[in-house]
Amino acid sequence: MTHVEYSEQVPADDQDREVLYRRALDWTENHFAYGPKTDLTFDPAAGTVRVMGTGKVKPVTPGGKEQVQAVRFTFTFRTTAKGYDYSVGAFQVAPDPKKPAELIPMADYLTQLAAEKASSRTFNERRVTAQANALASEVAMSFRSYMNSIPAGAEGTVGLPATDQD
Repeated sequence: MTHVEYSEQVPADDQDREVLYRRALDWTENHFAYGPKTDLTFDPAAGTVRVMGTGKVKPVTPGGKEQVQAVRFTFTFRTTAKGYDYSVGAFQVAPDPKKPAELIPMADYLTQLAAEKASSRTFNERRVTAQANALASEVAMSFRSYMNSIPAGAEGTVGLPATDQD
């Protein structure tokens, strides 16, 4: 069965672990656009941040009509001796929109979709897998973009001429 996850190890030798941790925490607290978000946990000593986010997938009915279904995922960040790593994974689906708190693992949901009679027409298993992978990539791209942006404290140094030290 297809596993939906995005993870990356990022070298950042010149970055202080605490700075990396604070930026990741700021992103999850103030720039995480995948709500409702829940279960934000962080540990400054370990340099870890974790939060659950929400997105959508849209399988189709046998008649071709899209059905919006909520998916939950976990974003995890951890500083390392050589930088940091992060992942977007642990996807779960709320198959019944009237019961959003009742979640099943994405793999189980994909198995159900593959077993449906109209599977050969709807391609829902592939459709939902692609949508969930796109969501994981979008979250990762948003995070990496934020982590690669210039911190507010360093903006004053951009564009200043270098000083000669001869």
